Amino acid sequence: MSLDPALILGVLVGIFDVALYVLIRGSAGGRLPLLVGAAILGAWAGDTLGDRLGITVLSIGDFRLLVALIGSWAGIALVSVLAVLGPFERKA
Repeated sequence: MSLDPALILGVLVGIFDVALYVLIRGSAGGRLPLLVGAAILGAWAGDTLGDRLGITVLSIGDFRLLVALIGSWAGIALVSVLAVLGPFERKA
């Protein structure tokens, strides 16, 4: 069985970006699984989009690291914005 390197590197980039986000922010609340999923999917989608657009700046082999990082942070931002805009419970 052989795995595509883009999937493995996408997972690594996504987990690293979420770890950096949590380090900067201080906590992730209960959103950590959603952040990790969104970051991994964003990195994978960013690499695919970079392949389609022909962006080869800062690449590791066939993996386009720069656009994968941008996609990963876009996924993290999406989850963070949706968490702020979503319903919340008031503490007494």
